[in-house]
Amino acid sequence: MKNLLIAAAVLMLAACAKTPDVDYDKSVDFSNYKTFAWFPQATLANAGNYQISPLMEQRVREAVNTQLQAQGMTLADTATADVLLNYHASVDTKIDVDTFNVGYGAQWNYWGMGYNTQTTTREYDVGTLVLDVVDRASNQLVWRGAREGRLQKKQSPEERNEAVKESVATILSGFPPEKLKK
Repeated sequence: MKNLLIAAAVLMLAACAKTPDVDYDKSVDFSNYKTFAWFPQATLANAGNYQISPLMEQRVREAVNTQLQAQGMTLADTATADVLLNYHASVDTKIDVDTFNVGYGAQWNYWGMGYNTQTTTREYDVGTLVLDVVDRASNQLVWRGAREGRLQKKQSPEERNEAVKESVATILSGFPPEKLKK
């Protein structure tokens, strides 16, 4: 029974990891948006991390374009698009700390007994990709989606492409917001 509860908890956490972090303006009718374009100044270049390069920027743009076109939207000129897209990326270093008991000890020469503990720490990078959708006519942010994940180093270009496609698909699974409502 205990193992079944642990398995259910792990599955629930895995399901949560696939859910994008989404915020949007509830007063907006997203069915009116048929075309999109990128803000002219949209860039990831200022992120300041070696993993966020012009190559990664190209991957993100291609993945977003492909995903939105698969959802029925059309890439248009900036002056005529219904919505404009902007994106941001950041990389943060986090620390994972584990402390556990490794044994019970006793000494006879000196009075005392106690537990021995071991603590290990690991640094790792977490990347966050944020996609903004702005209504071109009002210049107001109407939708924001984000995904955070642990970055993998030493990936091939193909592995990087797949990771970006998966992240973008996860973020855009909440766009338009009507898809989230059941």
